[in-house]
Amino acid sequence: MEATNFKEAGHQMEQEFLDVIKDQTPATIITINAHPASVVNTWSHYINVVDDHTLLIPSAGMHSIENDLTADNHLTVTIGSYKVEGSQGMGRGYHIHGTGKFATSGANFDRMKQQFDWIRAVLVVTIDDIQQKI
Repeated sequence: MEATNFKEAGHQMEQEFLDVIKDQTPATIITINAHPASVVNTWSHYINVVDDHTLLIPSAGMHSIENDLTADNHLTVTIGSYKVEGSQGMGRGYHIHGTGKFATSGANFDRMKQQFDWIRAVLVVTIDDIQQKI
């Protein structure tokens, strides 16, 4: 599948992508600066869509990802749902490529702290592209 570059094209997120995020399935966050790569998981329905270019992900831990982002802030988030029609029948999955930073104060943190009182930080993801994988 071809990647959709949201920054350059100004695309809006398609409804199927938003439906996958709303499902209660795992989401995986990967950075490649550690050896081996750092990988953490959360729930896709915890992810808040701010706009077509920004995701907020609550963080209680994620220290390995946070440490990796100090050297290179690029990351990949993977999500999927069997409940949403994909390219080969039921099941749709995405790779979200972008950059990330952790916020421990400010409007994004306050917004997420109201929803998730257990967080210590918010991972703010700026989307470069989204690739449908299945």
